[in-house]
Amino acid sequence: MYRDQKRFPVFLILTVLAVVAFLLFEPLVASGKENTEETTRSLKEAIQRSALQCYVVEGVYPPDLDYLKENYGLTVNSKDYYIDYEIFAENLPPEIRVIPRKKDGK
Repeated sequence: MYRDQKRFPVFLILTVLAVVAFLLFEPLVASGKENTEETTRSLKEAIQRSALQCYVVEGVYPPDLDYLKENYGLTVNSKDYYIDYEIFAENLPPEIRVIPRKKDGK
């Protein structure tokens, strides 16, 4: 039987395929991280806007996040984010921290 002398070894082909797969999927993983950061920032801004709206309407910042949910229609994804809402005084904007929760397997 005739064999092609220029045939590539199997491990070289597998290595090339692995590199190509990495180059194709690495941007998807990076964009997922950027998407999480963008969503976190958007959620924080939405809470800040709702708190400011409350201040404009009522003259005081809301005492807690539940007040914004009940009276200003704010919806928050508590399953995916920890939200720390601290108010020091009624006339000072609250300090808001939004932290993504770790997903299972990550």
